[in-house]
Amino acid sequence: MSYWNNQPAMDDYGLPSSNPYGNFTVVDMAPKDILHMIHPHWYQYPPMNPMMYPLLLIFMLFTGILCLAGNFVTIWVFMNTKSLRTPANLLVVNLAMSDFLMMFTMFPPMMVTCYYHTWTLGPTFCQVYAFLGNLCGCASIWTMVFITFDRYNVIVKGVAGEPLSTKKASLWILTIWVLSITWCIAPFFGWNRYVPEGNLTGCGTDYLSEDILSRSYLYVYSTWVYFLPLAITIYCYVFIIKAVAAHEKGMRDQAKKMGIKSLRNEEAQKTSAECRLAKIAMTTVALWFIAWTPYLLINWVGMFARSYLSPVYTIWGYVFAKANAVYNPIVYAISHPKYRAAMEKKLPCLSCKTESDDVSESASTTTSSAEEKAESA
Repeated sequence: MSYWNNQPAMDDYGLPSSNPYGNFTVVDMAPKDILHMIHPHWYQYPPMNPMMYPLLLIFMLFTGILCLAGNFVTIWVFMNTKSLRTPANLLVVNLAMSDFLMMFTMFPPMMVTCYYHTWTLGPTFCQVYAFLGNLCGCASIWTMVFITFDRYNVIVKGVAGEPLSTKKASLWILTIWVLSITWCIAPFFGWNRYVPEGNLTGCGTDYLSEDILSRSYLYVYSTWVYFLPLAITIYCYVFIIKAVAAHEKGMRDQAKKMGIKSLRNEEAQKTSAECRLAKIAMTTVALWFIAWTPYLLINWVGMFARSYLSPVYTIWGYVFAKANAVYNPIVYAISHPKYRAAMEKKLPCLSCKTESDDVSESASTTTSSAEEKAESA
């Protein structure tokens, strides 16, 4: 290809044949049409170890296939099982959809760039690629926030809380995508910009420019997609844990007064189902924050301590963030009894139902029935 024409002769390991590094930098591999987008900071680093590219390519291929298959199955099972088509599960479907779209748009381009060891898809698609990644990531985290808030409403407020209806869930989902698009489209209009990452296999926000306009976007956007959701999630789960603890204490005290070991009535089963779903949401949110914290650190280190940021370190943002898109269908397949039951009927080869699911499924049915009655009221 033409972008190789001006590069020095390479040995079998993809490095200049005359000198393993010399003055050759990671930027020298980039085609000329994206050089204006690359910050001078990256010119001081030699090429990454050539083995990093095939390893990253294999990782992306593996996670891409798992993510697309897992989230597609999740969407298909939820949408084709009547008992799973509840307002709360619309948020679960939206989460699976945002994860599916992220990997569908992210992993094929990365396969190409890892093969060529640099971004070869042009400056325009670099910006589109970064926009889609930010958009799907933002939609995922705020979907998780609304899932958490729904559990807070059910468990903490109980009958005093307003039940989630299909109309309300749809409005939440619309709000998530409109706000996500609004924030992520801002760099196209001069508030920050999308540029190649230091490893040149992907693109993201510009966290190396020192102008106040560029940095102000990162301050505000970091608050919107990380710090604010984290604060809301912590707040909700503090009160969820308090409510669960108070309920369990009340159940034990009541059982003690009655001279029995425990209370096993319908209300206890309902609360048990709600608490189980809260654990599912909490696990998924925790995994999301583990996945996206490296990207936050890369952005903030790039702003305030760029000397510590090398092209290799920027790869960790990819690894954790892309792996996150695989987590959610696995978490729901393992933890959601009605989902497992539906999987056993529709896709027996992927079934992961256990013997203990019958009791859990009964409890889950109780919660779903209560939601449906509330919605029709």
